[in-house]
Amino acid sequence: MAEVKLLKTWPSHFALRVVWALKLKGVQFDSIEEDLSNKSPLLLQHNPVYKKIPVLVHNGRAISESLVILEYIDETWKQYPLLPDDPYERARARFWAKFGDDKVFPSIWGVFIKQGKEQEEAFAQVFENFSFLEEELKGKKFFGGEKIGYADLALGWIAERVFELEEIGVKVIQKEKFPLVSAWMQEFLKVPVIKESLPPHEKLVTKMRGIREKYLGAAHPE
Repeated sequence: MAEVKLLKTWPSHFALRVVWALKLKGVQFDSIEEDLSNKSPLLLQHNPVYKKIPVLVHNGRAISESLVILEYIDETWKQYPLLPDDPYERARARFWAKFGDDKVFPSIWGVFIKQGKEQEEAFAQVFENFSFLEEELKGKKFFGGEKIGYADLALGWIAERVFELEEIGVKVIQKEKFPLVSAWMQEFLKVPVIKESLPPHEKLVTKMRGIREKYLGAAHPE
């Protein structure tokens, strides 16, 4: 039997997408929790370049960077394909995954850690980005079609984090303006494999509230 280990931290949405992929494919793995303030020799050994999580270790060979790991998982374990067969559709899935990391995440992060005019500018970026996602979801249940695919796993952190953000007073999405994105978030979180792998809600809310207070305090010291 293949030996599969995943080096991760519990709040990381980058690691979470890898957890989701492994579970969707029914791959057994050992989860190794890392402390990024005191990085383990194992992490430094397996990811000496970036020294970051997640890292997938398969039979002693390490793969890093979450989107790269998703593709490796899909090519290694053929059950429940994450990427479509059609080259164009595969390229589109990769495009939206990259869009999530390059555009959506920075804009939501900006709303999360900023106030005033800077936050308003970040909100405008979020609105534009969600408009693109809304358009892409027309006629679809998931970005992958009728079932969760590569782009859904890459973007799934949105569904998971938006509700935590609302709980600390940061409303990122207006559901009436983005009904398809809102429906996608709800459907995504209903899937048992997704739901059962979410980080502890209260623990995550507490952590996110602390991060926000730290950033806002640094921006406006007394």
